[in-house]
Amino acid sequence: MTKLRIVYMGTPDFAVPCLDRLVEDGHEILAVVTQPDRPKGRGQKLAVSPVKVAALAYNLPVLQPVKIKEADFMEKMAALAPDVIVVVAFGQFLPKQLLELPSLGCINVHASLLPYYRGAAPIHWAIINGEVTTGITTMYMDVGMDTGDSILKAQIPIGVNDTTGEVHDRLMLLGAQVLSETLELIAQKRAPRTPQDNTIATYASLLKREHEKISWCQSATAIHNLVRGLNPWPGAYCLHNNNILKVWKTEIGNTMGEDVLPGRIEAVTNDAIVVQTSNQNVLLLEVQPANKRRMTGGEYARGYGLKPGDVII
Repeated sequence: MTKLRIVYMGTPDFAVPCLDRLVEDGHEILAVVTQPDRPKGRGQKLAVSPVKVAALAYNLPVLQPVKIKEADFMEKMAALAPDVIVVVAFGQFLPKQLLELPSLGCINVHASLLPYYRGAAPIHWAIINGEVTTGITTMYMDVGMDTGDSILKAQIPIGVNDTTGEVHDRLMLLGAQVLSETLELIAQKRAPRTPQDNTIATYASLLKREHEKISWCQSATAIHNLVRGLNPWPGAYCLHNNNILKVWKTEIGNTMGEDVLPGRIEAVTNDAIVVQTSNQNVLLLEVQPANKRRMTGGEYARGYGLKPGDVII
């Protein structure tokens, strides 16, 4: 393994295995750049990012600029003179000046098969849209959003019941492996550069509150995909008696008869609430009322008086 002088930029859990792999491969980590500590939770105590926790465990220098365009930060980067800047789910756009700083370029690890699902939430949207495959792409960064030339790709299947959390955990390990292979090719000056086809690009926008609400007028498959695509964060929801009910786990049921009203409860079993949709029943297997624990659909129905014939919004 050829050793490189690297500045690493990342913030969430997804970015930790890549940092682990850089250390394991013996690269010289000049600095780890991550988002500033932020107040979190009811007590508003300052919380550090998972990448900062990992960096400190390795005794690596940590930088936390509020904005990476700050002159002081840019001066520090220039002084470090890295061969490569590696960016994994960092959370800020890199200015042109920083992109042009490292001699071998800025490399990004993205959780999709680019040019599909550029943007902030590629795993969520791949599952919500019912994709059966996804993967990792490494690329040379440019000033656009995930528009740079791709280097390597690796693909994994998405199961019909896989959640965003499950796919996330598989991709973050795959990302570390693909990054390691990418950097070796870059060090040997053998890395491919494949321009992306912008005519087929799709985008994975930030999730908003309106994306989380279940519409029972959709198909059972679309609802099932939404629920697993928003698990474990932020969660899909519906309304019962004007109260929010999060839905964490579903199953597609049988085809319904002619008397259909989307959102109507067809049956309640020991474990599930059976809800009519536009085409098939969907079984609510795990739900969570506001400020309560998660429970089975059957537990909720018994505890909150939900019965066949009722309608949830």
